[in-house]
Amino acid sequence: MAVHNKRTNRPFVLVSVMLAMFVGAVEATIVTTAMPSIAADLGGFSRYSWIFSAYLLMSTVTVLIYGKLADLFGRKPIFFIGMAIFLIGSILCGFAGTMEQLIGFRLLQGFGAGAVMPIATTIVGDIYTTEERAKIQGYLSSVWGISAVSGPVIGGMLVQYLNWKFVFWVNVPLGLLAILGIYLFLHEPVREKKVSVDYKGAILLTLGLSAILFWLVEGGNSFSRQSIYSFALIGIAVMLFAIFVRVERSAEEPMMPFSIWKNPVILYANLVSLTTGVILIGISSYLPTFVTGVMEQPAIIAGFTLTAMSIGWPIASSVAGHLLIRFGTFRVSFVGGLSLVLGTVLFVLMNADSSPWWAACSSFFVGIGMGLTSTSFIVTIQGSVVREQRGSATAANMFMRNLGNTVGAAIFGAILNSSLLYQFKKQQTDFDVNDINLLLTEDSRKAIPTSDVLSLQATLDISLQWVYIGVALFAVLSLLLIFGIPRGKGLQHDDN
Repeated sequence: MAVHNKRTNRPFVLVSVMLAMFVGAVEATIVTTAMPSIAADLGGFSRYSWIFSAYLLMSTVTVLIYGKLADLFGRKPIFFIGMAIFLIGSILCGFAGTMEQLIGFRLLQGFGAGAVMPIATTIVGDIYTTEERAKIQGYLSSVWGISAVSGPVIGGMLVQYLNWKFVFWVNVPLGLLAILGIYLFLHEPVREKKVSVDYKGAILLTLGLSAILFWLVEGGNSFSRQSIYSFALIGIAVMLFAIFVRVERSAEEPMMPFSIWKNPVILYANLVSLTTGVILIGISSYLPTFVTGVMEQPAIIAGFTLTAMSIGWPIASSVAGHLLIRFGTFRVSFVGGLSLVLGTVLFVLMNADSSPWWAACSSFFVGIGMGLTSTSFIVTIQGSVVREQRGSATAANMFMRNLGNTVGAAIFGAILNSSLLYQFKKQQTDFDVNDINLLLTEDSRKAIPTSDVLSLQATLDISLQWVYIGVALFAVLSLLLIFGIPRGKGLQHDDN
């Protein structure tokens, strides 16, 4: 049973945590809508992808470090630092005058964002018991659903009626409210222990992850994956990780406590989080392309098919909380794994003649799978470690999903591009990969001959089928990994 400081006002802290999570979650969807306006205003279209990559890289690299620092110094100070950096980055993004400046400020924004999600989730783990935590996760997951639905709408309205700059500035008042709520209503236990910070480990981890994530994001774009530059990056990353492991084994307070990975629940939950991160990016990146390019549906319908996932996710998370208490982690996550396989197989069976409802149903089942697995894992992980390791354990799980997103973007980008090139070569046409853009709006389809439209659609259909086959294979792998989670009815209890 948890022992809480009496002065902590849990409902207000929960609202503040949900606000902080909303600010972090909405960032991705709200910026996507504004990108065409940003590119038109600032130019530098060739660096378009780096607006997303810069944020993703920094938030992924720093998440583990913030998790550990929150264990050492307390949740509040590290949360305040992370959120302050994020908000300063957000303000500066709105003042960017060139694409290069915007990328730099997005790096700063991502540097702060790495603290927001793991520490917000860890705070919930601190102030609620295991049973309560299982139910509260439903509220936290609903934040993802709300942000996915509202982000594009808010972004679209801000761009249309104000300016793209407000897409970044809208975060500021919400972030300040979250800081105020945590400051006033969360009271942590007094820390008497002398703190030892593993600076060497932090630097090595940051450099190693940056090298490998840069290779994943830019490989095949800025440089060939078979180039000397590519092999050098991998070599540097491997060397840095090897030194990191050596340093961590002798560190007094290691940045990455390897002991937590010896727990089979944490090990397999994190591995499944990696594979579900791959699935998530595969569907969210390429489903709109299929619906607009192959099915010839408007962007709003494409958005609806993806929103179905954001509806399934919070519903499943809410149900998962109750099921976890009765049936335990293995059974609930196993049902989630089955739902992921069902949803991804439906994507494989989807074709040009399928209705958008087919795509939406497939998305919904994937959302159910995500909700059941992610809630099961975070609740169980937080319950299986002591309070002093909860920040690190929560951050490790989130890092694995972020890493899955990055790995998935690289894998499926490579599959799609190589398949498109193969089909164009096979058909002996003069098209290249950029010509696929001609399918994405009604006006651009009308501007080219019908025979070209049909040819490009057939090529895109076949190529995206290979992407969905890849996504389905990762869903099967997720289900197999779930078998590694120890069986047992009910939840483990922790001492908070």
